[in-house]
Amino acid sequence: MTTEIDWLGAFPLRPATDAVDALCESWKVLAEKYRPHFNPRSAEPALTRVLKAHVENVTGRERGLLGMWSTEGVINRVELETGKLLEERRTDIVYGWNDDNVGIQFVFEFKKLNRLARSRKQYLGERGLLRFVTGIYGGRQPVAAMVGILIDPIERCVPPLRDALSDATLGPPLRLRSGSVGQPYDRPSRLFPGTADFDTEHDRAPELADRGAIRVAHVFVGFAYTNPERSGCTR
Repeated sequence: MTTEIDWLGAFPLRPATDAVDALCESWKVLAEKYRPHFNPRSAEPALTRVLKAHVENVTGRERGLLGMWSTEGVINRVELETGKLLEERRTDIVYGWNDDNVGIQFVFEFKKLNRLARSRKQYLGERGLLRFVTGIYGGRQPVAAMVGILIDPIERCVPPLRDALSDATLGPPLRLRSGSVGQPYDRPSRLFPGTADFDTEHDRAPELADRGAIRVAHVFVGFAYTNPERSGCTR
């Protein structure tokens, strides 16, 4: 990871941090009590749409965020010669902003996470983290976030997930780069040490990454009335 420090120092991290903090605050407000349409049994797309509306209309405004929030945004990959649509994906939540040099699209991908092995497989697989590696999520963007919605206590969900990253069958598909202490992740997170539990970094195809890789922060949120001490973003 000798080149990681250089690019991370140049990345406009403050707006991304502000967005992550605002999203976490909105989640805490929504998850502090049972709501008929925002609870552990609610479908993941319903949760992210409600969350996006709250962070955009309430928390983001209160904090003076100037970027744009979107949900269910459509990303298309097209073969220009024939006009054929090769791939279409919909992102869960995106926060976008511009600075003097670049336009950033910071993607949040959400997955429910419980104690079961199949839940971890879904989080890490082609409908989860793998989308930032082989898919078009976060295309040409250096950073992104996975958000795990905890259905079981954090100690039953997150440590087994970190352990799963060392599985030899997962490493090659995820194209993991080694972390700072030889693990397949950096903990605490270098991107968002106050909110994310850990980061992973992945090699990407040249057409998907300007610097050849993407760094993903892993944030976990819960419901206060099922896990009072684990509500909201946690490390």
